[in-house]
Amino acid sequence: MKQEDIVIYGCVIIGAGIGLILDNAFPGALIGLGAGFLLKMYFRKEE
Repeated sequence: MKQEDIVIYGCVIIGAGIGLILDNAFPGALIGLGAGFLLKMYFRKEE
Protein backbone atom coordinates (compact mmCIF):
# COMPACT_ATOMS: atom_id res chain seq x y z
CA MET A 1 0.00 0.00 0.00
CA LYS A 2 1.37 3.38 -0.97
CA GLN A 3 1.66 6.30 1.43
CA GLU A 4 -0.63 8.44 -0.73
CA ASP A 5 -3.36 5.77 -0.59
CA ILE A 6 -3.27 5.83 3.20
CA VAL A 7 -4.08 9.56 3.09
CA ILE A 8 -7.18 8.87 0.99
CA TYR A 9 -8.37 6.03 3.24
CA GLY A 10 -7.85 8.12 6.34
CA CYS A 11 -9.85 11.01 4.93
CA VAL A 12 -12.70 8.67 3.95
CA ILE A 13 -12.83 7.20 7.45
CA ILE A 14 -12.76 10.63 9.07
CA GLY A 15 -15.47 11.86 6.69
CA ALA A 16 -17.65 8.84 7.41
CA GLY A 17 -17.19 9.39 11.15
CA ILE A 18 -18.28 13.01 10.87
CA GLY A 19 -21.15 11.89 8.66
CA LEU A 20 -22.27 9.39 11.31
CA ILE A 21 -22.39 12.18 13.85
CA LEU A 22 -24.61 14.15 11.45
CA ASP A 23 -26.69 11.03 10.53
CA ASN A 24 -25.39 10.96 6.92
CA ALA A 25 -22.43 8.59 6.71
CA PHE A 26 -22.34 8.07 2.93
CA PRO A 27 -22.20 11.77 1.94
CA GLY A 28 -19.57 12.30 4.63
CA ALA A 29 -17.48 9.49 3.19
CA LEU A 30 -17.76 10.99 -0.30
CA ILE A 31 -16.66 14.39 0.97
CA GLY A 32 -13.75 12.69 2.73
CA LEU A 33 -12.86 10.90 -0.51
CA GLY A 34 -12.76 14.20 -2.38
CA ALA A 35 -10.64 15.79 0.31
CA GLY A 36 -8.31 12.80 0.24
CA PHE A 37 -7.77 13.11 -3.49
CA LEU A 38 -7.07 16.83 -3.12
CA LEU A 39 -4.51 16.15 -0.39
CA LYS A 40 -2.95 13.42 -2.52
CA MET A 41 -2.50 15.84 -5.42
CA TYR A 42 -1.12 18.51 -3.08
CA PHE A 43 1.50 16.19 -1.62
CA ARG A 44 2.46 14.82 -5.02
CA LYS A 45 3.27 18.29 -6.40
CA GLU A 46 5.63 19.04 -3.50
CA GLU A 47 7.86 16.03 -4.16
